[in-house]
Amino acid sequence: MLQKIVILGTRWLAEEVFDLISDIPGCEVTAFVENMDRERCEMSIEGLPVVWVDELHKFKDTHLAVCALGSTKRGLFIEEATKHGIEFATIVHPTARISSRCQLGEGCIVGSNSVLSTHAALGKHVFLNRGVLIGHHVRIGDLCSIQCGANIAGLAELGERTYVGMSAVILDRVSIGSDCVIGAGAVVTSDLPNSVQAMGVPAQIVKTEIEGK
Repeated sequence: MLQKIVILGTRWLAEEVFDLISDIPGCEVTAFVENMDRERCEMSIEGLPVVWVDELHKFKDTHLAVCALGSTKRGLFIEEATKHGIEFATIVHPTARISSRCQLGEGCIVGSNSVLSTHAALGKHVFLNRGVLIGHHVRIGDLCSIQCGANIAGLAELGERTYVGMSAVILDRVSIGSDCVIGAGAVVTSDLPNSVQAMGVPAQIVKTEIEGK
């Protein structure tokens, strides 16, 4: 049975997620959803309509949604969509390797050539970009974003809404708090508290009190 999907978001990442879904047999994107600029509803993306978020109730019985916003604050858009009764798909590109012993929460997106090892667990609405490596028994909280080529080693933990930049490395058993930002190419060798930005090799805290949701 064909699964119809609407994409929350109308910017660059929405087009990339559309392309990812187009490689998945049995899935079809039929519309994009906007919640900030009504004028964007006058355009089309990939030949498909852009609808205003208040119209989502029309899709709730026939479609699932996926959120294609790069910001970890995308939870606000997800909450808005949920109020209209829409449920969420979990999207895994065919080239990804996912252990059968993993857990993926609703709304997750797993990009091409990513690998999730045994007993890894992703919370809700986690975004893994291309080529992400997730080690065994890793725990990743809701609304985290892990960018291209990042490598998170076994038994590491990430709190909610944490952003891991491109090609960053998190060593095994390291615990990172919620609402953190890990810079591109950083190597995190020790635990980090909530709401900090860390950069460098080894990663050092360069900013505190990062704003959360």
